[in-house]
Amino acid sequence: MPRVLSLSTLYPNEANPRFGTFVARSLEALQRETDWEVTVVNPIGLPPLPRRLLPARYRALAEAAHDGAENGVFVHRPRFALLPAIGGRFNPAAIARAVLPLVRELHRKTPFDLVDAQFFYPDGPAAARIAQTLDLPLSIKARGADIHYWGGKSYARAAMIDAGKQAAGLLSVCEALAQDMVELGLPRETITIHYTGLDRDRFRPFDHTRLRSRLAEEFGITISDRNPLLATVGALIPRKGQSLVVEALASLPDARLLLVGQGEDEADLRTFAQERGLTDRVYFLGSLDHDLLPLVLSAADAMVLPSSSEGLANAWVEALACGTPLVITDAGGAREVVDGPDAGIIVARNAGAIADGIQLVLSRRSSPQTVAAKAERFDWRVNGRTLGAYYDGIIRA
Repeated sequence: MPRVLSLSTLYPNEANPRFGTFVARSLEALQRETDWEVTVVNPIGLPPLPRRLLPARYRALAEAAHDGAENGVFVHRPRFALLPAIGGRFNPAAIARAVLPLVRELHRKTPFDLVDAQFFYPDGPAAARIAQTLDLPLSIKARGADIHYWGGKSYARAAMIDAGKQAAGLLSVCEALAQDMVELGLPRETITIHYTGLDRDRFRPFDHTRLRSRLAEEFGITISDRNPLLATVGALIPRKGQSLVVEALASLPDARLLLVGQGEDEADLRTFAQERGLTDRVYFLGSLDHDLLPLVLSAADAMVLPSSSEGLANAWVEALACGTPLVITDAGGAREVVDGPDAGIIVARNAGAIADGIQLVLSRRSSPQTVAAKAERFDWRVNGRTLGAYYDGIIRA
């Protein structure tokens, strides 16, 4: 049975149960669908302060930094010293120092065959050091923000290129991101496309009958079957562009907007909606678990996400699978997902174009089943099997 050591700073924990769930689902599928045995190392970054002096969010992370089996995969959570806001250039080395004693011992007891990084920075350079120390082949996956954000910082870009050239294989979540990786300086011949998966039992079209009344009761909001209902799913950060959706709402007088997610932009978005007299039409639902999210998506008439950059957003695929068309910008793999009018429309990143795109999607409604068919190629079982075959190729090369 081959064994992979997967390093991922993106991984759900008790403090952030929705953080990096797509990484967890992929690695769980790999273990379930193939003969690969997975060990995850999920480093937790904490400021070098006594626990009593840590800010609340770091105290919660410290309490979540424990090991255990989760959905069939064993997860180790060593801590590393994190310097908030200024420590980006130091994180790969700090992670490697914290992780190496653990992985040396794990490798001594039962050797690994491959080291894997699930995010390109800081995970990739840290995993490169670990792979070199253990004399093992390396794989690194790119997901979007790691290339677009960290690739714009000279110190991170240099470390990413060095790690990428060391790697026996690289993964990208879409073709568009693979091209961005090449432009960054990574070798195209080592890049394999690995599309995201989808829980098809959970994300599917639900009957609209009484869905909106159920959501209104669940969240204490006012929505009716007469109002066009829009959903925007993603972290509340500038890159996702929620403010543009709120601005577009001003020219859609009957529409209501459900904002799903949490993030640093929430206070500004609430103020923005208030200043435009839209507080009775913009609802902040926070971070939702995977039982409620399909109901929100199924109830919506469109999922609107004007991101400035993406890889291939899970929210796009989940919305389509629930029968909800997309209004999105031309970011990352958007054209690999919106490949026809049934899937929605790609628009310019401004409020006017977004409003026009929403009106067009509302005017040419396809059945939920027709829209959902656009997501048929995304499946966690396929994702796990494809990942296993890719790993097999690396260790047999």
